[in-house]
Amino acid sequence: MSDLARLPVRGQPPGLVVPPARMAAWRDGRPLKRWRYVGLYGEDVMLCAARVRIGPLAQAFWATWDRSRLAGATTFRPGRVDLADGVLRAGTVDLRWSADGEAVEVTSRHGRSYIWTRKQPLHAEGTVDGRPVALRGLLDDSAGYHARATSWRWCAGVGETPGGAALAWNLVDGVHDAPTASERTVWVDGAARELPPTAFAADLSEVRGAGGALLRFGEEARRERSEHLGLVTSDYAQPFGTFSGSLAADVVVARGWGVMERHDVRW
Repeated sequence: MSDLARLPVRGQPPGLVVPPARMAAWRDGRPLKRWRYVGLYGEDVMLCAARVRIGPLAQAFWATWDRSRLAGATTFRPGRVDLADGVLRAGTVDLRWSADGEAVEVTSRHGRSYIWTRKQPLHAEGTVDGRPVALRGLLDDSAGYHARATSWRWCAGVGETPGGAALAWNLVDGVHDAPTASERTVWVDGAARELPPTAFAADLSEVRGAGGALLRFGEEARRERSEHLGLVTSDYAQPFGTFSGSLAADVVVARGWGVMERHDVRW
């Protein structure tokens, strides 16, 4: 059995190179793509920042939403966004972050090759626009040899149950979305649990899951960007907002904050 035939795997994949090891620049005719995304969400402010590399092309962005004003920037000089381990410095954001739950690592087939991701809840403290903040959120480290045409719908957020348990979640359709050994995860007080397949509304207003689970989303502000960079074209939308409903029959979201995302890309 080939290494690819063993996929998907939730955990370390046998026989395949994934971070922190250095991945080859090309495999199976596809260039390496990799990114680090940090999203932090709360009642008073939500924010995100990322550094992305598609083959030789590098980009970075950051955004903040303080429930009244959306700010941020996209740059092709990624050094302006610092996402070293435990750090987030970008624009008006200066934070220190640390793990706030179990890490979940998944490797999946994609097109002719494979892709990898690692998701983990975070806690961060520092300042945004000079104001002290304490936020929870999610770290997304991803890399792989994605197919030329890739499309996904994604949802990440934090919140709490009616009983006060801390929640974080990561839902997806389009990548790492096999019926089992997927990246779909809910963390309850930091403990990770895989969720069944989900279906996203076309307008990103809700996510439906097994057993009647329904996570409703109230959009407040939206990041959008369309790009045509030679062989790379990208159409991207990521609204910030609030959540309510359920992630599973036994996981009710009393209050929640985070993002939905739609990304259609040729790379």
